[in-house]
Amino acid sequence: MILLVAAIIGVSYYAVVLLTCGPDLLRGGYHSFLSFTIVIIFHVLLILLIWSYVRVVLKDPGSVPENWRADFAEENPEVGSSLAAAEDGFERRTRGGGYCTHCQNGKPPRCHHCSIFSDTVLGNNTTDFNGHKMKYETQIDSMKNDLLHRVSAGRRCVLKMDHHCVWVVNCVGARNYKFFLLFLIYTFLETTLVTVVLLPSFINFFHEAKNHSVSPAKSAIIFLAFVLNLAFALSLVCFLVMHASLLSSNTTSVEVHEKKGLVRWKYDLGRKKNFEQVFGTKKSLWFFPLFSEDDLDNIPALHGLEFPTRSDVEA
Repeated sequence: MILLVAAIIGVSYYAVVLLTCGPDLLRGGYHSFLSFTIVIIFHVLLILLIWSYVRVVLKDPGSVPENWRADFAEENPEVGSSLAAAEDGFERRTRGGGYCTHCQNGKPPRCHHCSIFSDTVLGNNTTDFNGHKMKYETQIDSMKNDLLHRVSAGRRCVLKMDHHCVWVVNCVGARNYKFFLLFLIYTFLETTLVTVVLLPSFINFFHEAKNHSVSPAKSAIIFLAFVLNLAFALSLVCFLVMHASLLSSNTTSVEVHEKKGLVRWKYDLGRKKNFEQVFGTKKSLWFFPLFSEDDLDNIPALHGLEFPTRSDVEA
């Protein structure tokens, strides 16, 4: 899928920059200014798109630390005994999470098991957002051995899992959801721009092909780029609307089924706080696949292990 995304970007770039806007840059006047503006906007969106895409592909969505159950049990003896009892083969839920019989480990709140996910970067699981070693550093050797087993099995629990996305070859979870949303937004804006720019050429496609006024290769590339970008732009509209609704209610795609019948969703803290739990509080970084140090230190939800809940809803 990564190669397919690269191919679509390559075709679109060739059609817009080299075939459509490139020749107009040398004409001068209004046409030159308009083409220059389009090329600048195209490249800015493309950089942001690729940046977000690389981040969501490479960033670990969040996995449960191997010693999470032990630490949790020490702090909550009653819950710890419940987790231990779950080893009889049944998954049990507690006030703080549950137990996954597949991973043989505790499950923090909003964590779900993904039977598709395959982690390609083993080292990522031992660091936080800042690249610092986490508190279970002493168990790194045993963790890597277990991770090797999980990679071969291709499944594990993902923190605040939303879904497994084939386009990014990764699960979308607590630690890369912002990057995924930015990738969607910039892809929609880029594909919409390409569609609008290529629309006049597409309208003239059949006339030019009939009169052989342009080369068949040029016509084919413009036709292909227009159809692909139009299809993606239209499909992304529905996807963006869906995720905007999920973001505003602090819900994941998986949790949509869990909250059916509930009058109030316990993680819904209001649109502003729900948004900040994904994008952070620093407005200057909202449009970039980055987080500030303050947000990483002060918003536990970004790490995927703890989530604030409404005081008027029983946890």
